[in-house]
Amino acid sequence: MYDVNAVRRIFPHTRKTIYFNVASTGPLADPAYRLQDVHFHKSQMADVGDQSEIFAALENIRRNGAKIFGCKKSEAGFGFNTTFGINLAAFGLPLKKGDEVLLSDVEFPANVYPWLELRRRGMKVKFVKSVGGFFNIEKLQKAITKRTKVLSISYVQYFNGFKIDIETIAEICRKHKIYLVLDVIQAAGCEKINFKKWNVAVASAGAHKWLLSPQGTGLFYVSEDIRERLLAPWRSWLSVDWKCRWHDLRRFDMPYENSARQFELGTYPSPLVMALDWTLKFFTELGIGNIQKHNHALLDILIEYLNSEPFYRITSSLVKKHRSSMLSFTTDRGDIGKVHQLLARKKIVTGLREGSIRVSVHLYNNRQEIKHLISVLDEAAEKLKGK
Repeated sequence: MYDVNAVRRIFPHTRKTIYFNVASTGPLADPAYRLQDVHFHKSQMADVGDQSEIFAALENIRRNGAKIFGCKKSEAGFGFNTTFGINLAAFGLPLKKGDEVLLSDVEFPANVYPWLELRRRGMKVKFVKSVGGFFNIEKLQKAITKRTKVLSISYVQYFNGFKIDIETIAEICRKHKIYLVLDVIQAAGCEKINFKKWNVAVASAGAHKWLLSPQGTGLFYVSEDIRERLLAPWRSWLSVDWKCRWHDLRRFDMPYENSARQFELGTYPSPLVMALDWTLKFFTELGIGNIQKHNHALLDILIEYLNSEPFYRITSSLVKKHRSSMLSFTTDRGDIGKVHQLLARKKIVTGLREGSIRVSVHLYNNRQEIKHLISVLDEAAEKLKGK
């Protein structure tokens, strides 16, 4: 395991706020913040040079992104947000009129609206009904037809932290020859991922949540098995490798990169790229497995309390394979909003999603913060019980 106290020292927010809302937006570490500042200053002073430093950082991002994704470096690329990769899948996979796309009925909108546009192209989008807010495999199997070509789903659901049974779902997709597309924004940086093992076609994650990077950065994945069949919905002049030869740009016969890089879009946001580069190195040094164990151990403490306090009801799944670094709970009295407000007044930041408080813990949180959260929840329960 890593030294949590050492980690906390580079996250200045920990000195004034208890932050349990990384599932919404992640805070920046001091080094990531300073790198942006340095590169914004370079732009201000017209000190951009040949930008070889940026392209070296992008190579690091692809390499460390591949470690986080469980794939080859050639399959990982820099994207601007989750929507980037979802659009690449929706408009790049070799689909035709009459084909069906399956989505969960509790998806985040970023993994819905790009697919809905396919209806205008003669394709059908169907929603698989959830059960109790959780994705249901039996419902999935019943929804599959001979025309089903794609299943696009979040690995971890945004409002209750439900982690799908990816092994079973991947096997179903293999059996029916369905392209599996994953939104992993709520998993990248806190849960183990293995795209090669799961036979994923395309995946995507914005980096501004659990990867603790600036908004406008992200990672995407394209399996080498699908790369040549993917009908690129866009091309960039940086889809080829110029090797920083900016003096020789009238060359129109260069081949596209034989990697996911061919689907990237330039020009790159240099200061943000440098921050993402540092952060991904930081994550690979800590180890995603260590981060996951740390996060789940903290939530274990909260779960024990919530199970002992009848005022609250957990709305997340407690089945081990479905647990993530998020936990949601509510009350049966319709006053969960008041609890959320009290937490905010005590400078404890949580999320309020779909009628539940969502607590998302990460690598900088510690046991003392969880215990303080519990004490405030206890206070809220006592106050509201008497009303």
